[in-house]
Amino acid sequence: MEALRNEDMRMIGVWGMGGVGKTTLVKQVAQQAEEDKLFHKVVMVLHISQTPNIAEIQEKIARMLGLKFEVKEDRAGRLRQRLKREEKILVILDDIWGKLELGEIGIPYRDDHKGCKVLLTSREHQVLSKDMRTQKEFHLQHLSEDEAWNLFKKTAGDSVERPELRPIAVDVAKKCDGLPVAIVTIANALRGESVHVWENALEELRRSAPTNIRGVSKDVYSCLELSYNHLESDEVKSLFLLCGVLGLGDIYMDFLLLYAMGLNLFKGFFSWEKAANKLITLVENLKGSSLLLDDEDRGNERFSSLFFNDAFVRMHDVVRDVAISIASKDPHQFVVKEAVGLQEEWQWMNECRNCTRISLKCKNIDELPQGLVCPKLKFFLLYSGDSYLKIPDTFFQDTKELTVLDLSGVSLKPSPSSLGFLLNLRTLCLNRCVLEDIAVIGHLERLQVLSLACSHIYQLPKEMMKLSDLRVLDLRYCFSLKVIPQNLIFSLSRLEYLSMKGSVNIEWEAEGFNSGERINACLSELKHLSGLRTLELEVSNPSLLPEDDVLFDNLTLTRYSIVIGDSWRPYDEEKAIARLPNDYEYKASRRLRLDGVKSLHVVNRFSKLLKRSQVVQLWRLNDTKHVVYELDEDGFPQVKYLCIWSCPTMQYILHSTSVEWVPPRNTFCMLEELFLTSLSNLEAVCHGPILMGSFGNLRIVRVSHCERLKYVFSLPTQHGRESAFPQLQSLSLRVLPKLISFYTTRSSGIPESATFFNQQEAFPNLEELRLTLKGTVEIWRGQFSRVSFSKLRVLNITKHHGILVMISSNMVQILHNLERLEVTKCDSVNEVIQVESGK
Repeated sequence: MEALRNEDMRMIGVWGMGGVGKTTLVKQVAQQAEEDKLFHKVVMVLHISQTPNIAEIQEKIARMLGLKFEVKEDRAGRLRQRLKREEKILVILDDIWGKLELGEIGIPYRDDHKGCKVLLTSREHQVLSKDMRTQKEFHLQHLSEDEAWNLFKKTAGDSVERPELRPIAVDVAKKCDGLPVAIVTIANALRGESVHVWENALEELRRSAPTNIRGVSKDVYSCLELSYNHLESDEVKSLFLLCGVLGLGDIYMDFLLLYAMGLNLFKGFFSWEKAANKLITLVENLKGSSLLLDDEDRGNERFSSLFFNDAFVRMHDVVRDVAISIASKDPHQFVVKEAVGLQEEWQWMNECRNCTRISLKCKNIDELPQGLVCPKLKFFLLYSGDSYLKIPDTFFQDTKELTVLDLSGVSLKPSPSSLGFLLNLRTLCLNRCVLEDIAVIGHLERLQVLSLACSHIYQLPKEMMKLSDLRVLDLRYCFSLKVIPQNLIFSLSRLEYLSMKGSVNIEWEAEGFNSGERINACLSELKHLSGLRTLELEVSNPSLLPEDDVLFDNLTLTRYSIVIGDSWRPYDEEKAIARLPNDYEYKASRRLRLDGVKSLHVVNRFSKLLKRSQVVQLWRLNDTKHVVYELDEDGFPQVKYLCIWSCPTMQYILHSTSVEWVPPRNTFCMLEELFLTSLSNLEAVCHGPILMGSFGNLRIVRVSHCERLKYVFSLPTQHGRESAFPQLQSLSLRVLPKLISFYTTRSSGIPESATFFNQQEAFPNLEELRLTLKGTVEIWRGQFSRVSFSKLRVLNITKHHGILVMISSNMVQILHNLERLEVTKCDSVNEVIQVESGK
């Protein structure tokens, strides 16, 4: 922290053995730097791989800065320009293995921007001092014996203090070499075990064979291997080794499921959903053993998951090294290899004839060898960032037992004909590939999983109709895809999972169109997929929907993300107030967005989905006045996130005063976040009494740019006001020129311009309040209870031209948790905080 405060220190390094706690340390440093306000901004990229991906680092930094890159712009220049706008900024790059060109990334350093400091971590001192030329390096040592024992005891439980167990446990703890990663894993593995198990564990550690893993000691290896041996089932052990073979820090759960299904790791699980539940169970088991970790980073924001709340998991690099070492031995014989540039690199392939799994990372290589002679090979994974890498026609001729093949990131123009020999293949991943003619996959009749996510492909081959056993088809973000042959989707009768998220250029045929030489698929083909349970779909033109209203009624979907209408969305970096939330920000398995649908009749075609959706986004609708009454009379009982934008006819979200219709008691009972933006005719969010249970889970409310809104809630009586929003944490009401107060009642007798919050209103959990007020004289009036507003931390008042006192004397004691007060363009304010005379 002293080094960060030193203005002459621009680049600082932390080094130490893998697993010693470098990442944990810099995360705490970042937190402390923010608390001490040393920097205006702190950005952090964790777990950089041995062969760093510059574009990925740029994306992560940009995301933390709220920056979006255009397709062909100079990313490094744009990022440098954005970072220089921060007067004082800290950039943390964690776990670098060699020289990293900061200028190539776009990070200004040294005299380029004196307010930018860079903090680096590495396993090796010379990477920092010689390659990166850091000005000061801190060596993070192993834990002391006392520190190691305290961590071990905390993880293993107080039972280790029993007289008969303590001496054994102390010896086991010493074997961990003072590294937290080893201490935590072995303590978790032995927690609650008998003395006999502890004694056996100690003996195994003493007899463990040496290892030559770079940066991993023999004792640490032994501890992690023992933790692996203590896993409760062969299934969870197989999954652990699979995670290690993937060779990446961040592991995408959806892809992990693809591989596991292709390898038949979950015997007896043929349903995609049941297999997903099984995977979650096993992953939680590995997390409980500290052999897998939660992902601190969001990963690739486009790859959210309908199956998994946490779309990514991570394996510590030391644990991964040990997993690869275990997997390389009999009986597994897995190989993880990196080939860089030289033809001699392929000599190792002669030793892989008996391998069952190969994970190969290629860099700066033009062409693979002519053949892969591995008759026992079940799993082949190829990483390549070079789309020009050529795969010879005969490459797969001697790998006929393959069940999982991943060739992501290569050019298959044309596809190698030897793919047709892989008759046992169950999972084929061709993600981020350049694809032309892939008709050869029609021979793979046992194929159950086909993933073409993010690939450049214009047309799906009609030969895919032969894939009668296909369960999963992933076409996410295939922006070039236009042609899907007629009846292809219809023929995939066993399909359970279909994703076309982001593939917005598919030229769906209108129903009944039958002329022309090439006819595309119709959306109505979907309704014949009786086994379909998961669907991600984007259709830009609502007129292409079947007119019989049964497309989505016929489907028994348990998970879906459906976008109907234009996929364009507004984004203004400078006006984050109007920013609409992205789908990936929500952890939800049922999502529906209707954008630009002009007719209420068309909206009602989605009534079944609206009733079950957790995320509902209604954008640019032109024929809807009362949301609940017209769209779901059941009151949206399952919606958690509701976003409504630019709907000029919308008058109320909930209008409950009609004598003809009374909303159900569970109306919006699960709603957590409410976003209302650019609703020019909105008069109130809710008009009428708030029924018990409605809005009870609401945590976040954002309302902006609604010109006619005077009151957020217009209630005929005082009934239910005090308990209406017990969970509300954040309230933002901005750019609402006629807004007067939060509530109004016809019987209150309070003048319209008197106060914004009345003493009868309670917000016991409100932490953030942002208001743009025009005509209100006071924010608070009367004596509020000690609970109301007592948790408020942030208060922001903007453009208030009628208020004299910002915080009245009766509110000073209540707002004892206030940390941040912002008052902007409030011309008439005489006092910000009113203090009673004599106090």
